[in-house]
Formats: sequence, structure tokens, C-alpha cells
Amino acid sequence: MRLSHDPKKTHASFDDPDLVSRAGLVPVMALAEKAGLADLVSEHLSTGGPCGVNAHLKVSCLVAGMAAGADSIDDLDVLRHGAMSELFAGIRAPSTLGSFLRSFTWGNVRQLDAVARRMLAELARQAPLLPGGEVLAFIDMDAMQKRVYGRAKQGAGFGHTKIQGKTVLVRGLNALAAVVSTPLAAPVIAATRLRGGSANSARGAASLATEAISAARQAGCSGQLVVRIDSAYHNAAVLGAIRRAGACFSVTVPLRRDVRAVIEAIPDSAWTPITYPRAIWDENQKRLISDAQVAEVPYTAFAKKKKGRAITARLIARRVRDLSPEASQGQDELFTAWRYHAVFTDSPFVTIQAEAHHRDHAIIEQVFADWNDGPLAHLPSGHFPANAAWLTLAAITANLTRAAGVLASPFHARARGATIRTGLITVAARIARHGRGHITLHLPEGWHRETGWMNLFEAACGPPPPTAA
Repeated sequence: MRLSHDPKKTHASFDDPDLVSRAGLVPVMALAEKAGLADLVSEHLSTGGPCGVNAHLKVSCLVAGMAAGADSIDDLDVLRHGAMSELFAGIRAPSTLGSFLRSFTWGNVRQLDAVARRMLAELARQAPLLPGGEVLAFIDMDAMQKRVYGRAKQGAGFGHTKIQGKTVLVRGLNALAAVVSTPLAAPVIAATRLRGGSANSARGAASLATEAISAARQAGCSGQLVVRIDSAYHNAAVLGAIRRAGACFSVTVPLRRDVRAVIEAIPDSAWTPITYPRAIWDENQKRLISDAQVAEVPYTAFAKKKKGRAITARLIARRVRDLSPEASQGQDELFTAWRYHAVFTDSPFVTIQAEAHHRDHAIIEQVFADWNDGPLAHLPSGHFPANAAWLTLAAITANLTRAAGVLASPFHARARGATIRTGLITVAARIARHGRGHITLHLPEGWHRETGWMNLFEAACGPPPPTAA
């Protein structure tokens, strides 16, 4: 492709008052209004001081800015250009929104968390967010160490994170999140919690798991719920909270000496061969693995803890042959060595099914990657409650964007947030005003996501008026 005109004879001017660059915000924010975002904020959020007034308008601006791709307070200025003021009322300047965030206390953040949970339930009523939830749904909980660089970041501390498969110590803030999904649906965010950068992984996990289970139930997941977590949350408090909330758990077990002894005592006849549908790259052995063996035994965890804390369930073990690095050079093995991976679960599924379900816990990493490519690219404030509120608003935005994708098309229902923004939100349009307050959006002819965009527009704003015969 090449320019059709001489660049020296091509001119540019920012002077069109009827043009907007993100016309997709119209149906997206119409969907937010149908789900009652402003009403929920007015009912549950009570920020104090002069900067806390009109919270329902400011929260809507923050969500709209994030949906448009803003990842910092300054980027929220994307809402103020061209005819945006014709399409939306109550737009606030970035400085006003920044002051609003800094007016938050930790109590206000918890109020906003309540708004997020109720908003998810309302979005689930407006769009089929979690199909199949009446039969089976999964909640995945994990933490992400979000690196920060400013010296004035409240709560910043050194914590562990993985970069290219290696665990490193970085300075940042720690975001704990729980997402809910079904075998038929992409994940949505059920609960979030921002913690200090040096926080222990399991800090606050028990209460967050309880909130996530409640949010999933409110969103229509009335069937079997399984909470999948890794070994950092293998403790009696977290598993007990999950059970009390009426869900099952599936947790990776650290291979301590007692656990390894239990696994090694399993007879060879009890192991069942399995084949992975897709080969998995093993970083330790530097090879693809496509087969393994699984077995299960009854196991009681936390028996040495305080009285009444013991939990009895199933220990599902997976073993993979541990080949010597010299095997490819003709060095035969003297005896078979195995590497083990253990899962502790009380789910009702058969062994192979339960083990396969647990491996899908990695779906939460896709959510974190999507966040880092969107509103959570930065934690923009030096004020800890402001960053905690930003995290919760990012969760509300992610759920709103996912609902918009579900209404648009099957492709967008499972697409990344960046894909939804590119195809459905970041669309240029020119507005044309008509009598009695009517406005028409003229979008690009031949837009490659026209069908999905119109599906979303009609679902959020209503079908187009009938044309005259």
C-alpha cells in the first residue's frame, strides 16, 4: 500500500467539531447505564470532601476512559475531543478525576468493591456472560506483583513475581484477584484486592474467596462451583472458607516430605496413563511432554494444626518420567525416576477430569495479561487507596467490555480486551443532528466489524426506528 497523493500536497487540521474517535463508547456506556452503574455508585459509595461529590458521574468517566484505552489519569483526556460532549453529559477533566481518586479512603474502596460485585450480577442479566453456570463454573484466584517505579508510591515493597519463567524480586504493589468462568465462557472478574508489595500471597485470600463465590452466585452460577488455586493458598483458612461458602476447592499441594511419601507409596497398578491433547513444554527438561500418569489417594491435610482444622479430601498426583539430560547422548537410565505434581481437591469429578480441570487454572494469567495491556498498565497514583480504587474500576471495565463483546458476536465473546477495544470501541464516527434531539452516528463504510458493532448497538441502545414506506 502507498499514499495516493504527494505528501507535500497533503494537509491536516484538527478542526472538526462533529467527529469522535471512539464511537463505540456510545453502546458500551449505554450498556453500563442499563446495568445501573450510576445508581449503584449513588447507593453504595459515599466519598467525603468536595472532591467526592457527583461520584456517579466521575466513576462513569473513569470506566469510560478505561474502556477507551486509558491507562493513566492523564489519558482520561481521551473523553474530551470533537463531539464527545454532544454524545455524553457530565464529562470531567483528568485533574478532577485524579482528585476524586485521591479522596478515597480504604472504606470507600470496599464500597466500590460492593458496586463491582453488584455490577457483575446486573451485566449477567443483560448479557449471557456465563453460559453453563447453572451446571458448572470455576473460580480462579491468584496474585500479581505489579511493578512500580515512583518513590512516592504508598505501600510499595519487594515481592516475588515471574518474568520469562524465572522468579525474581521486584518492587511494586500486589494485586489479588479472583475470576469466574465456565467451560463455555471467557472469564470475568469476581473480586479484587490491592495489597502492599511485600504482602504474603495468602493474606486476605480467605475473605476474597468468600466474596468471589458470593459474586459468582449472584451472577447466575447456581451449579457446581470449583475454586482453583495454587500452592501459595494451600492453608486451612482459605480451604475452610471455600467449603463454608458452599464451593469445592482444587489446590496445588507443595511437595513436602510427607506428601511425597504418600505419593511414592501408591502402587504402580493404581497409575492411569493420560495423554495431553497438546504437548506441554517442560522448562526443566527442555522438551515437549505429551504423556503422564495420574492416581489418587485419600489424604488429610493440616492434621498437625489446631484441633478441628484438619481437612480430608482427595490427593490427585500426576507423575512424568524424569529423563536424564544425557539420555539423548546414549546414557541409559539405571532406574525410572519420576517428577510429581499434586492436587488436593474435594470436587466430585473423576480423577482424570479433576486433574485436567486444575491445569486450566492458568486461565487467570490471560486475565492478568489483558489487564497489563489495558487499564492496569500502570497504577497511576502515589495514594494507596486511589490505586486500590483504580484496580476495582479496572475490574468493572473488564466486565463491561466482556459483556459488550458477548452481545456483539461469538468471536468477541472470547476475544481479548484489546481486540474488543480495537474492533468495537475505537471506531471513528461523525455525528449528524436531527430534529427533536435525534443524533445519527455515521461510521466508516466497510468497517470490518460492522455486524458485531451493530449487534452491540441494538442490544444496548435498542433497535433502529422503522423506516418510512
